[in-house]
Amino acid sequence: MMYRYSEEEIQKILNTAVRHGGDYADLYLSKTATGSVSAEEKKIRRFYRGLDEGAGIRVLKGDFSAYFYTNDISLPSLLALAERAGESVRGGDVTAPAALGNGVAVGSGGDFDLEDIGRRVRRLNGEAWELSEKIHQVTINYGDTRRETLMASTEGKLIRRTSARKRFFVQVVAKSGNELQTAIETLGDTETAFSWSDELLFEKIRRAAKRAERQLKAKEAPSGAMPVVMSSEAGGTMVHEACGHGLEGDSVSKGLSVYKNRLGEKVADERITVIDDATLPSHYGSYAYDDEGNEGRRSVLIKDGVLEQYMYDIRSSRRAGTSSTGNGRRESYRFAPQVRMSNTFIAPGSDDPAAVIADLKSGFFVRKMGGGQVNTISGDFVFEVSEGYLIENGELTDLVKNASLIGNGPKALSSVFAVGDDLGFAIGTCGKGGQSVPVGDAQPTIGISELVIGGRGSR
Repeated sequence: MMYRYSEEEIQKILNTAVRHGGDYADLYLSKTATGSVSAEEKKIRRFYRGLDEGAGIRVLKGDFSAYFYTNDISLPSLLALAERAGESVRGGDVTAPAALGNGVAVGSGGDFDLEDIGRRVRRLNGEAWELSEKIHQVTINYGDTRRETLMASTEGKLIRRTSARKRFFVQVVAKSGNELQTAIETLGDTETAFSWSDELLFEKIRRAAKRAERQLKAKEAPSGAMPVVMSSEAGGTMVHEACGHGLEGDSVSKGLSVYKNRLGEKVADERITVIDDATLPSHYGSYAYDDEGNEGRRSVLIKDGVLEQYMYDIRSSRRAGTSSTGNGRRESYRFAPQVRMSNTFIAPGSDDPAAVIADLKSGFFVRKMGGGQVNTISGDFVFEVSEGYLIENGELTDLVKNASLIGNGPKALSSVFAVGDDLGFAIGTCGKGGQSVPVGDAQPTIGISELVIGGRGSR
């Protein structure tokens, strides 16, 4: 596909993009094969395989950015697109592009057998209904992408990349009388083969079904401030939403982050170290190179409670007078890259997770988190709790429902009293600026001295 272009042709496209005075330009071409299978009510509701290809050209002049994209990836079309993008930043001295360096190629080929996967999904969906008479609805979705990309820039980068990613999602709704409860489980990786066994997938379904059924018997969550222990099973919603977004360079430069101008300051308890790592093997948010041609890397954002660095793409790093951290990501060629997280997590500590609970006279235990909202300017957040329990005299007692966590990210991370030696990852799709990218997040078991529980009951 796009690999047919010679280095001379790619160089010509970049030269055209900056000939009117732009000081940086990049070219992004992609060909993406997607597959999707969805099942409900013991039937396949969606079976889809699609192909999408196109190109985007971006030109920067100082902080100004122009981005154009097209589905026509012929050389004349790309040269015309480069001309249009370049004209948008007309004026000033012309900067000669760097010669393209030795091209780098990463990734492998192959394909996913969607018909076989579809048969599995249909069979698993049917078997899920046999788990309990209280099951009211089962929805299973499988999706995959395989993407070829070519990324080149006037900085001399030339990266050819092949990547794969797949995701499994199950939602189970349990019903008793007029009461409905929902539970979700997910699975995802960047392996180039379908290596998930039916047993592994069915275990995800079983866990969702059991949790939804348990929630039918749950009591209403109380409200009020109390100590909170968040399990490593809860996923990294806290670190992703209440911390990670505030450490993205564009939010910082625009004054939309509670962490602005705080490099070198203590922003969390000394037990807290926060890492963004695109190099974790096979993880859902991992990549060898970001969508600007920079190597994915491991970045320690907060170390022992001290803010060490922010995440940057090329544009935000230019504003800050630094270099990209390999966090420039985009949903497709239709979008310019933005600063985005990869796999973001709180590093494990040294505490025994069981002892964290045992040492509490009373509190709240979160086994599974749901969605939520965060204000990056203030750090205030509200997160749903999918599965939560009261803690009484060091033991888990009542299972509760309709609970939410209300607090402030920096304050919560500064009031941590324990960090477990475990670590549990979750996967997700992060939305920002009208586009979505796959991410991973994780945390160990953590104890927080006080958060507000939003609920309808009383203690």
